[in-house]
Amino acid sequence: MHARLNQNDVTNRINVEDADQVRDAVIALYSARYPGAELRPLARAFDDVKALFEGNYPGYLPCDTLYHDVRHTLDMTLAMARLVDGHDRAQPGAEQLGARRAVLGVVIALLHDSGYMRRVSESGVENGAVFTKIHVSRSADFLSRYLPRIGFGPEADLASRLVHFTGYEMDVDDIKTSDPKDRLLGYMVGTADLIGQMSDRMYLEKCREFLYQEFVLGSIAREMLPDGREIVRYSSPEDLIYKTPGFYEYVARDRINRKLGAADRYAEAHFDGPSLYQTEIDSNMGYLREAIERADLNRLRRTCYSLSARHIKAA
Repeated sequence: MHARLNQNDVTNRINVEDADQVRDAVIALYSARYPGAELRPLARAFDDVKALFEGNYPGYLPCDTLYHDVRHTLDMTLAMARLVDGHDRAQPGAEQLGARRAVLGVVIALLHDSGYMRRVSESGVENGAVFTKIHVSRSADFLSRYLPRIGFGPEADLASRLVHFTGYEMDVDDIKTSDPKDRLLGYMVGTADLIGQMSDRMYLEKCREFLYQEFVLGSIAREMLPDGREIVRYSSPEDLIYKTPGFYEYVARDRINRKLGAADRYAEAHFDGPSLYQTEIDSNMGYLREAIERADLNRLRRTCYSLSARHIKAA
């Protein structure tokens, strides 16, 4: 295999900066898995999400969060489709999620970060990252309003709950579902969000260049408590980088294994072998640990960029 291109997914075949390429890949995957399934709502959702991030969706400004850009959404959405495919490939018919849940899961993935988008009425807000602590609830609201437009009105309430598997506003154990298959779908959405971003070829540089700034804007890096005390979680971009291996091992990995049902294992069924997501995550973490051991963060030298910057400039 040729060296992975920065814009490509973990297979190095799909440009995850191109909504049309990701849409076509997901529809091809689902068409093969669910012959005859109605996938037009899925195609429309991809078009609407592209418009939303670019500032062409009624009532919304273009995405201005640099880390949580459309590339992240497309990358994690592709991961979500593959987890669903892997599960239904490995399970007998009665235990499969089926076509409608498969489509619903991808639509939730596509809109899981819609809460970062500023409405036109919020033009005075400095940046969408200001909504970091409540962005999942805002995404849930968007999903509730959007799903009836594509014929998924009956699932709108469910989707508004399942999207919380991607965030920390609600404890996973407190998210209510009545069907185990729906809960599994939530596990997959939460898992796809983590493995999609952490397997990005520019993940380490993006954390340093973009994610830290979002944490500053969202009062995550530093938080003032009501009693006047200040909590300093990340004092600098470099501090965030130094703490990233610990975040992966004790937060992300633990969350996947304990809270999200180890749903990442379905990637292995999709790939019919080792998960390429885990391979890329291991590569990123190994490289970062070596850089930290050498006290040389200059080894993180890939030039990273955000598609949000392009949308803002175009607007």
